[in-house]
Amino acid sequence: MKLAAVALMLPAAVSGFAFTPAKSAGRTFTTSLNGAIVYYSTSTGNTETVATYIKDAAGCEMEDIGNASEGEVAGFDSLIVGAPTWHTGADEQRSGTAWDDFLYDTLPNIDLEGKKVAVFGVGDQGGYGDNFCDAAGELYDLFSAKGCNMFGLTSTDGYDHTESKAEVDGKFVGLMCDEDNQYDQSEGRAQAWIAQLKEEGFF
Repeated sequence: MKLAAVALMLPAAVSGFAFTPAKSAGRTFTTSLNGAIVYYSTSTGNTETVATYIKDAAGCEMEDIGNASEGEVAGFDSLIVGAPTWHTGADEQRSGTAWDDFLYDTLPNIDLEGKKVAVFGVGDQGGYGDNFCDAAGELYDLFSAKGCNMFGLTSTDGYDHTESKAEVDGKFVGLMCDEDNQYDQSEGRAQAWIAQLKEEGFF
């Protein structure tokens, strides 16, 4: 009889543990449906380097935009997007990377209204000071036109360029890095920018 009673009590006891979730102590788990991601594309590897600094500082994933599907991009709440500038002086398709096709063939088909977007660019102030990070300006303009909320504008102080399409009202449209002339500042700039984005409520 005692063994039977114990056998009857065990399922109830086990179910009590099985269906009582542990408290997460306020920790938020990020998923592809509500988190952030870094999308980039690169020609020489410099933009991937900066994307890695940003990814590490933010604690999120990163992916080449050429490998991303429309549904995947639309599934995130916050997008960090970055590109190099290859076609200097061009009005469109300035990066010379997979972004050129994405921005004009794929982006128009995705509903991104209200998404949070932050832009970064990688350029060369010494060689292309008249077109510094122009492709970042293209990203900013086209994502803005899709109804996205833009975050992370930064000061132009500390840079040595002549002109840039990535400037709006005297500020850069996001984080600008120069792996050719100021490579030693990129990681610190990325960390400071992510801290700024957190303060702005981007994450």
